[in-house]
Amino acid sequence: MTQTIALVDDDRNILTSVSMALEAEGYSVNTYADGAEALSGLIQTPVDLAVLDIKMPRMDGMELLGKLRKSSRMPVIFLTSKDDEIDEVLGLRMGADDYITKPFSQRLLIERIRAILRRSEFGEASAEGDDAVIERGDLVMDPNRHLCSWRGQEVTLTVTEFLILEALAQRPGHVKSRDQLMDAAYGENIYVDDRTIDSHIKRLRKKFRQVDDVFGQIETLYGIGYRYKDA
Repeated sequence: MTQTIALVDDDRNILTSVSMALEAEGYSVNTYADGAEALSGLIQTPVDLAVLDIKMPRMDGMELLGKLRKSSRMPVIFLTSKDDEIDEVLGLRMGADDYITKPFSQRLLIERIRAILRRSEFGEASAEGDDAVIERGDLVMDPNRHLCSWRGQEVTLTVTEFLILEALAQRPGHVKSRDQLMDAAYGENIYVDDRTIDSHIKRLRKKFRQVDDVFGQIETLYGIGYRYKDA
């Protein structure tokens, strides 16, 4: 069955180019030029995933997400500018699944969409047989609820960050190459530049150090990959 993506952005060039790229990948696309129009459309015609720009006229992406979350749990990716890190964190806490920074690669956006839809499908399939909660010392990860905490404090992660950390934490002390982490986060046969994984690791460390400034569980083995430090 064809999956439908909603694309919400006031930039007509983005609506046109990204919708063409998504349709070329086999998705059906509904486009909206502002948040108010999107809210009406998404209530009448639900989709499998929505890509929302944060800054839009009439109703911005944050307000739109808040209204959508009253009745829908559909996955959401935010489009945000480089200077909107506070908005990114707030958006994730409000229930966004991931974000991507403008200007962005259409290929990367498609990969993020695939990863989130794949995880959403897996979550529905495993709802009756709960995935085990991962506990590694001060780290607790609940894959079914997409919750992560360190020393009792919640750490808000994107879907991609969660999948990478989950892959590392499942086997503490074992080294994961960048290719293995790419497969865990994006699936097999999807190429992502090594620097993309390095960037995710950097952001993971930053988020944990905001909770614990001496966090050092994610170790780098130069030229090999990463591992979660064995307690």
